[in-house]
Amino acid sequence: MRDAEVARSRAEAVQVRAVARFAALSEESRGVAAEVALTLATTEHRAQRMVAMAQALTSRLPATLAALDTGTIDAYKASKIVDATNPLSDEQAAAVDAAMVGRLDGRNPSSIRRAAVRQVAVIDPDGHAERGRKRRLERSVQLVHQDDAMSTLIADLPAETATAIYGRVDRIAKTLRGGGETRTLEQLRADVFAELCLGHRTAETRTEVFVHVAATTLAGADDHPAELSGHGPVPAWLARHLATRPDSVLRKVVTDPVTGTVLDLGRSRYRPPAALAEWVKVRDRECRMPGCHRPSHASDIDHTDDWARGGKTSAANLTGLCRRHHRLKVVPGWHFRQDDTGTLHVRTPTGTHHQSRPEPLHSAPPF
Repeated sequence: MRDAEVARSRAEAVQVRAVARFAALSEESRGVAAEVALTLATTEHRAQRMVAMAQALTSRLPATLAALDTGTIDAYKASKIVDATNPLSDEQAAAVDAAMVGRLDGRNPSSIRRAAVRQVAVIDPDGHAERGRKRRLERSVQLVHQDDAMSTLIADLPAETATAIYGRVDRIAKTLRGGGETRTLEQLRADVFAELCLGHRTAETRTEVFVHVAATTLAGADDHPAELSGHGPVPAWLARHLATRPDSVLRKVVTDPVTGTVLDLGRSRYRPPAALAEWVKVRDRECRMPGCHRPSHASDIDHTDDWARGGKTSAANLTGLCRRHHRLKVVPGWHFRQDDTGTLHVRTPTGTHHQSRPEPLHSAPPF
């Protein structure tokens, strides 16, 4: 399978160069997408995307194109870097392109997008902050009627608001399982969401959402991007705003500005088991399964080495895994191991090896 994927990626790189060359040689740019669409029997909208991506890869993102050449990534993964760097200048895009070298192999499209956005926030913090302000002005709710007496409700909301809403719906839905309940978790989430919107459900305890922010950023000494668990980078101004609002559902997690390690959880816990569980969730931020971004505060705390087999209940042996990947541990052929550095190693039934380690909130400053 992997050989076939590499071959497909290399063929996509050839096509990218061909499309870029055709666009460069065309005397009238307005007809390029139309001719590409006719040649490849695709829509003009898709052809426009192909032309724009080919031009970006060949002129602004040489390292990403090289990764496509070698089969490290495919065109869809490359598009995540193209989209993330779209608002940047050529110089800034080149810096993100260089920073992504070594961060691509073995990552799924969602992980690559988040890594690219994180680099954009570091390289262009002012632009990232301003784009965040503008996007919040575009919040909206849309109703799209579908077939078979169903409709889709789309809410375009600030990340912290949407994260808190989903967390609350998910938590309530999970409490309703069992006791003869026949609805699936997805059905329960949909029903709980509708009940909350229509006022048919009484108030529930607020759901906490974690935002990781450097101590220096919180104090206003710098503008390092913060990290919203399950979402990714958010501008420093937003992190400071959320951390100081008295009605906020977010928990601020203050980190060391040099190492990115946790300094403060925002309040004290006195029961050791609860404190340890909270520490692990804050450290991991998300499910530790490579490529999974479910927030750790909505995940299980797992003994990497099973407790029943002598595994210790310690930070070095505990990881946050979402319920789906927690259950994967008991499937024959899957093996999980955590080494002394905190890296989680996952071996699949076919013998392939994958690993994950919580990324630092920000890079250490140069000295």
